[in-house]
Amino acid sequence: MISVLDQVNQFVLRKQHLTEETRSDDIVQTVRDVVGLHATGSTTPYLSLFSRTRDFTRDKLDRELYVKRSLGKIRCVRKTVYVLPRDVIPVAFAATRSVIEPISVKYSKYLGVSQDVYEDTSRRISSALRGKGMTTKEIKKALGTELNISPIVNLMCDKGLLIRGEPKAGWKSNMHTYRLFHEYFPGLDLNVFDEEQARKLMVEQYLASFGPATEDDVAWWTGFPKGQTRRILRELEDKVSSVEISGLRGRYLSISSDRAPLIAAKPPSKSVLAMLPGLDPYLMGYKDRERYLDNEYYDFVFDRSGNATSTILVDGRVTGVWDIKETLAKIFLFTDLEANILERIRIKAEEVGRFISRGKVDVRECDSMIPLPERTAGGVMAPLKYS
Repeated sequence: MISVLDQVNQFVLRKQHLTEETRSDDIVQTVRDVVGLHATGSTTPYLSLFSRTRDFTRDKLDRELYVKRSLGKIRCVRKTVYVLPRDVIPVAFAATRSVIEPISVKYSKYLGVSQDVYEDTSRRISSALRGKGMTTKEIKKALGTELNISPIVNLMCDKGLLIRGEPKAGWKSNMHTYRLFHEYFPGLDLNVFDEEQARKLMVEQYLASFGPATEDDVAWWTGFPKGQTRRILRELEDKVSSVEISGLRGRYLSISSDRAPLIAAKPPSKSVLAMLPGLDPYLMGYKDRERYLDNEYYDFVFDRSGNATSTILVDGRVTGVWDIKETLAKIFLFTDLEANILERIRIKAEEVGRFISRGKVDVRECDSMIPLPERTAGGVMAPLKYS
């Protein structure tokens, strides 16, 4: 099966709920359909959903995360914190625990936390959190200790003993409260899957959300060894089809049930436009980014660690970068665009700005940008700060 790149991009945009007709009213299903939302940056999940769901407000995600608890935050693929549906958490946990937990153990030991100290302190933390949530600062006060408990709390999260709850300072904060996992998600068994089962499910879910994709894309996104990824794909061969994409090199893989809708994919009546936050799933889903980004603009979108900044998409391709600070929205476009597209981008920037700042914002187009690899760490969070 041969498809052209534009056709593939339109198909993936629909699967990712990034076209107007595929925007959803169901937050949990949307999160499921993109295999989770990056949550290393506190605002990313909100902005990713703002681009994918109708009439989205911040309290809607907060309600699913912290009241209904249909979603939760754990570290999983590529050692990244994700927002995942409740029933997907055991799969992601089992698939990645053997990688995530040793890293946390090593880090806590590097900071001087011995095994004996961890075991004693983790028992005391579990006792202190019974029936309530606390920040690390509040936990330290309750324990009456000067010990740096952050690595202990993180390790307890990665062991499935604690869960990240509602931040104390609102949606822009990563200062979470922490709660006992079994109290937060009563009856949710983290040991229901073994690693092999879970990794196979994760690969299948990835292809359903991001395919067509290469074997390298699968291994990169999951963080699984290439040999194991290749073996899992062989085991899934009855569910997976090969796809050739005109304009791209290599062999692409897709869930077989996607074959007919991919062939039938047609361009929309008007260009699809989206403004995505840094670390959005669409940007972070692939190792090979030429499918949506010209190589000459790579350093304007990704930093030295491969983290994506906030981007402007037109028909699935990155055409620029955006940044919003208080009442000013900045946009930097890689090439000249048609007047009607530029006007739609300005309107979209105003919409995103109102969502972030709760008020009217002005829009300014920048004529230059410092490439992200030339910036200090964290430049992806404010890509047009110096423009």
